[in-house]
Amino acid sequence: MTALHTTTAPLATKPFIRWAGGKTKLLPRILPFIPSRFASYHEPFLGGGAVFFAVQDRIDGRANLADLNPHLVNAWMAMRDNQNELRPLLDAHKARDSKEYFYEVRAQAPTDPLESASRFLYLNATSWNHLWRENSKTGAMNAPWGDRSFKGFSDDTYPALERTLAIADIRTEDFRLALSRPRPGDFVYLDPPYLPIFTNSDEKEPTAKFNKYNAKTFELPDLIDLAAICRGLSERGVSWVMSNRDTKAVRELFDFADIVGFTAHRSVAAQSKREVEAHRSPEAVVIGR
Repeated sequence: MTALHTTTAPLATKPFIRWAGGKTKLLPRILPFIPSRFASYHEPFLGGGAVFFAVQDRIDGRANLADLNPHLVNAWMAMRDNQNELRPLLDAHKARDSKEYFYEVRAQAPTDPLESASRFLYLNATSWNHLWRENSKTGAMNAPWGDRSFKGFSDDTYPALERTLAIADIRTEDFRLALSRPRPGDFVYLDPPYLPIFTNSDEKEPTAKFNKYNAKTFELPDLIDLAAICRGLSERGVSWVMSNRDTKAVRELFDFADIVGFTAHRSVAAQSKREVEAHRSPEAVVIGR
């Protein structure tokens, strides 16, 4: 564990990782449906953890954080446990930062957990649209450079994150296993990858198909399993809320829950900053009964 003293440090209030599909901008839509107090917290599709940071002061017990992406989870664990060792590695990335250096680091595959964590945090901060995309065959990160410099983290960020993450148990695991742990009185927040959007009549080619934050994609059978698990959570007295795209499939699979639909305005970014345009996205907050 890091030797930093954080007894008087403030809590971290925002994600230290930018993740595709992050919910920071949608927090005003989500937070009203989350209980004001609960025992332990569970988030099996962690990503950047925007909702966790927003509700940490409502948690009486532990925060059980999980994701299927081992690179992401390793970075969270390094920020919790090994800041003294991680920080100089991030400073070294900052000192050498450039487009050429980005591709040099992207081509690497360090086996040391701390070197891997610093690589992840550097690439996540400097890739196009903060995207972490993996090759389905090799698992290698293949998102392009995002034409931005690496700023690293401020001196205040480290102790704030250490204090916030002191209550967190962080794991690399499938949501099915993670959701076997919640008990009555706990709260679960779910933000699974959205399924592709189909708009053509034969529904063979999706118009938006990025559901691949790991080498393994999230598909309709996974959403079906998640719906069955959520029904079980409600039956055993566990509160839960899910964010998802407002689609016919979501409304049919989660017809046992309350669903609040709304329209979000998202920026759909291309590699060129001049090609960013607004996009109206039908969103849903699904609330367990």
